[in-house]
Amino acid sequence: MTSVAPEQAANPEVRTLAERVFNQLQDAIVRGELAPGSKITEPGLSRAYGISRGPLREAMRRLESHRLIQRVPHVGARVVQLSMKELLELFDLREALESMAARLAAEHMTPEEIAGLREVLSVHERQADLKRGEAYYQREGDLDFHYQIVLGSHNRMLMGLLCDDLYYLVRLYRTQFSASGTRPQRAFVEHHRIVDAIEAGDAELAELLMRRHVSASRANVVERYAATLEPQESDASS
Repeated sequence: MTSVAPEQAANPEVRTLAERVFNQLQDAIVRGELAPGSKITEPGLSRAYGISRGPLREAMRRLESHRLIQRVPHVGARVVQLSMKELLELFDLREALESMAARLAAEHMTPEEIAGLREVLSVHERQADLKRGEAYYQREGDLDFHYQIVLGSHNRMLMGLLCDDLYYLVRLYRTQFSASGTRPQRAFVEHHRIVDAIEAGDAELAELLMRRHVSASRANVVERYAATLEPQESDASS
């Protein structure tokens, strides 16, 4: 959990402002409105969001703790931009941990939690971008299918890793690079099959389906991310 300065902890208004700005900025980063690798400054953000430096600094500390911005010596803060190697490592970790979460969810999720998971998919099904086959955008937390699966594992250490430490970074690359071609609709169908396995209590099948699902997402993300790196590599060699 991110530490808060004593004067901020005593000021609920500052905390509320910092929370609002953090949510705005992390959403802008996840959606690509603040481009990967782009430089961000406190004066620029202060003008853009009409907020004083105190709450802004707290919001930026939270963004840094969630791995969404990086502070580069003698350069300043930049929106995170993973190398291809780092991206592959992230998805390797995600495949291992989320498939484990699905197995545990099949063993531990209550009927009420499974019904909630079905409702999340019902909300997704009504999204215009998914109906058009353009994208499959999941809002964070309660409306994020993967987030709910991890909570359903009832494993606190796993929740700490996937819902706190890695969540925003995974969500960034999942959101910006996973939707192309027929992938949004296929991903939605895969989600339903995973829930079917969890509801049936078939831990082995739930684990296998989640592993295949994340692997398919990984291949799609890597292909699209490589395409964004090619122009940069051409520029560097010219």
